[in-house]
Amino acid sequence: MSALNPSDFWSPTFDITTRDDGTILMEQIKALPEHLPTLADYLDKWADATPDQPWLARRDDQGDWRKITYGEARTAARQIGSHLLEMGLGPDRPLLILSGNSLEHGLLGLACFYVGIPYAPVSPAYSLVSKDHGKLKDIAALLKPGAVYAEDSDQFAPAIASISSLQMGVIALRGASAVRFGDLLQGDGSAAERARAHVSSDTVVKYLFTSGSTGSPKAVINTNGMICANQAMVRDCYRFLEKRPPVVLDWAPWNHTAAGNKVSYLVLTNGGTYYIDEGKPAPGAFDETLRNLRDVACTWYFNVPVGWDILIEELEADGALAKIFFSQLGMMFYAGAGMPQRTWDRLRAIGRKTTGREVLLATSLGATETAPFALACTDVQDFSGNVGVPSAGLSMKLVPNGGKLEVRLKGPSITAGYYGDPQKTAEAFDGEGYYCMGDALRPADPADFTKGFFFDGRVAENFKLNTGTWVAVGAVRAVLVDAMDGLVRDAVITGENEAELGALLLLSEGAKQMDADQLHTALRDKLRRAAERATGSATCVRRALILRDEPSFDKGEVTEKGSLNQRAMRANNANKIAELYDGNPETLTV
Repeated sequence: MSALNPSDFWSPTFDITTRDDGTILMEQIKALPEHLPTLADYLDKWADATPDQPWLARRDDQGDWRKITYGEARTAARQIGSHLLEMGLGPDRPLLILSGNSLEHGLLGLACFYVGIPYAPVSPAYSLVSKDHGKLKDIAALLKPGAVYAEDSDQFAPAIASISSLQMGVIALRGASAVRFGDLLQGDGSAAERARAHVSSDTVVKYLFTSGSTGSPKAVINTNGMICANQAMVRDCYRFLEKRPPVVLDWAPWNHTAAGNKVSYLVLTNGGTYYIDEGKPAPGAFDETLRNLRDVACTWYFNVPVGWDILIEELEADGALAKIFFSQLGMMFYAGAGMPQRTWDRLRAIGRKTTGREVLLATSLGATETAPFALACTDVQDFSGNVGVPSAGLSMKLVPNGGKLEVRLKGPSITAGYYGDPQKTAEAFDGEGYYCMGDALRPADPADFTKGFFFDGRVAENFKLNTGTWVAVGAVRAVLVDAMDGLVRDAVITGENEAELGALLLLSEGAKQMDADQLHTALRDKLRRAAERATGSATCVRRALILRDEPSFDKGEVTEKGSLNQRAMRANNANKIAELYDGNPETLTV
């Protein structure tokens, strides 16, 4: 088995200091590499250098890939940008995008950053899942958009009507009472070229709304300088991106920073191709992803752990698929939740079996406010979860907090704050200008921080037992779900001011089909084995109840990515938690 090619990844060195109060500062000795100041510069670069290279692709109604080249993308950006300016959009009248990933969505984003119009892609769930459109109304009232875009204005009609008092234009690919998207692709784009000259690193590209996992969504300001610095960090870390144009197949929504910033601009700034995946890691939807993976050999592949859980079954069963999948792959990447160790082991094994070498499997740590790339791990690991070390150009501060190390970051890729909310902005930064992520980290090796860190829970989610012992909720949840061996898809950790930990369990689809007695026996056995491996009261879950009700999006219990808001779930299930500790006959105990 051959090793990874060292030239494909960074080899950082660090300056690490410890203050008298226990605070630790850590940053790379090497400076952030030089980079272009705006995304418009990168679009111009590749449109000039490789005008026929595909930039974005999506299957059409016949199942064929419809592709837009860099040359076509710049022409369209100029045409669309000119029309948006004529409609009165500008720095104070942004574009609001309601629908999901599409070629039209991608072109509108390019047009906006090319002429200096901020845009805000928001979760389609705010329009199509929410019953009261409450979050959408708040977003629109804050931004006061000059126009909204929806792929189908009829499908989004109730959502659009809920914010119609703002007197904005409506753009749609199809549907009634809207400016047709096709009409924007007319004219010579001269107005856009004039506006382009005024775009700078300080120009706002977009507003990305936080998922709401720790409160109400906030409009995170994303400037050209912030995003371009972040992409310079990405290229410095994953150096194979510069050896050949990256090829990506991705389903994750662009209203989220992982796909909307990191992955999409990873492609754009390196002259690569982004294939929009209409599949997703959900029952009945993953077949489309598999179809696409048989067509597209990626150089970078991302998925959430549940997606990898599904994919590994297919890779192990289908050697031809595995051969295509690994043929050009630079690395496998996961985020969004902890990866079960069994999945980690199987992915590494199929990578070695197929290629005869180690294929890097890794994760990282970031946030909407960090653009999002911040910490990354490129060393081969035997166990999942190492989020790595800080990127070039970032200063990381680790502050003792409740027995944990709270992480804070400062650098050119960190947001200036939240649009229209100076109070929340002030609260997000400490006195030295570090952004307070609200996450805790645990060093992989306390004697050598260059070995990376493990996520140690959200500071806001953690609580104390009645013994005064702090509980790292995120770490406990990850271990418990892994120990349930596929019976549980998620868990709410309980025990605040109690003597012992408990959990409310959300069953997997397979577990829901099991006989009740058989299921309870299996869950109790897994819970007992997990408790036997625990190291103390702060890690030992001794009781559990099955949670039958699905988490509510409108109540803030679950984000559109599917992540649970632990605090909201505990607050909204207080009666169930009381039953868990007061002897509900269905309680599983060990």
